Amino acid sequence: MSRQAGKKAPKKADAPEAHESVSHALAASDAEAASMRLRADLMIALRDRVESWDVTQADAAKRLGISQPRLNDLLKGRIEKFSMDMLVKLGTRAGFRVEMKLRKAA
Repeated sequence: MSRQAGKKAPKKADAPEAHESVSHALAASDAEAASMRLRADLMIALRDRVESWDVTQADAAKRLGISQPRLNDLLKGRIEKFSMDMLVKLGTRAGFRVEMKLRKAA
């Protein structure tokens, strides 16, 4: 099949930049990516714990000492609304012993 006269072939887009992880793709620095990854891990653990309680959001929020809308933000994964400190507090209120491990960077 021949190309119509005067039409150019579309340019190929540059390959997207490869990133180590989603958090690295979204973050401006390695430190920010590490913080985002830790907060995401805490949020997932908290969501799973709250769901295991099999109670209403209002009851779960009371148990954690936060408002129901704030709990909803947590359950919906709105990471930008939670500091590391707050997530650690919520983790201990949910019955976790929160620990952090440090390793030498590769």
